[in-house]
Amino acid sequence: METTQIIEKLDVTILEPGMKHPAIFKRFDNLEAGEAFIIHNDHDPKPLYYQLLGERGNTFKWEYLEEGPDVWEVKISKLTPQEGETVGEMVAKDYRKAQVFRKYGIDFCCGGKKTVKQVCHEKGIKQEELEQALSTADVAGKSREEAFDKWELAFLADYIVNVHHKYVQEAIPVLYEFTTKIARVHGSQHPELLEVAKHFANVASELEAHMPKEERVLFPYIKRLEEAQKNNVKLDSPAFGSIQNPINMMEMEHEQAGNELEAIRALTANYTLPADACATYTVTFKKLQEFEEDLFRHIHLENNILFPKALELEKGVLN
Repeated sequence: METTQIIEKLDVTILEPGMKHPAIFKRFDNLEAGEAFIIHNDHDPKPLYYQLLGERGNTFKWEYLEEGPDVWEVKISKLTPQEGETVGEMVAKDYRKAQVFRKYGIDFCCGGKKTVKQVCHEKGIKQEELEQALSTADVAGKSREEAFDKWELAFLADYIVNVHHKYVQEAIPVLYEFTTKIARVHGSQHPELLEVAKHFANVASELEAHMPKEERVLFPYIKRLEEAQKNNVKLDSPAFGSIQNPINMMEMEHEQAGNELEAIRALTANYTLPADACATYTVTFKKLQEFEEDLFRHIHLENNILFPKALELEKGVLN
């Protein structure tokens, strides 16, 4: 039962552009745990979500009440301390929990900022059932998971580039060819394959533009922060102001890529092969599943481990 009290509605359309976010942050900071307010805007305030998440952490609940095209309203609630750690934090501590979340269709990378309570409510899952599965999951025989959260950030960044970025670069040309081919050959009998090909082309384009920004700008800056900490020196603020800004952009792009793969999974009924699937059809679905699983771990390492640690590191290093 919803017990959150709505305090008031904040119409940000009447505020000067530079005053909108400060006014929202001030209003949020003045809330007591369990209270909420509504922001009224003339466009999707999603960038605010990432800024609030970066600067206040998992202390709020974000709910769209209206989603355009002319009016956008979002209810922002301040969470109580009892509402628990996020699924991303749980997986960061023990990646084997990812298998449980995947079984229940729970996104622990792009959607990893949500609590167990939140994802259960959104997906209609019994919270007790999920918590039981997490506590009793059979992990016997699993290979040892690396303690990614204990690694130095420079080493973790290099691992992401050398393992996950390299995988994506090698997989994209193959999957682009395969998804295009099965759409051409089987599209008349299975029109969903035409949409699958479009969604994969979108995610490929997104990642091909996304990864160089991390490799050329964000990751080198994280390495500079870590080196400065080791040498006990201070750095001046970078041209982009704070690492929060590129992180916000990277997380938005992660979410877009995740949405494309989620659409593919829905179109294919969780990669279910039809009776007339040929060898290429079969290989394509297997490769798409592999691509999705790799990208989930890839984004998890960034959203739930690398980025939060880099944000904390920057606070002690910048002048």
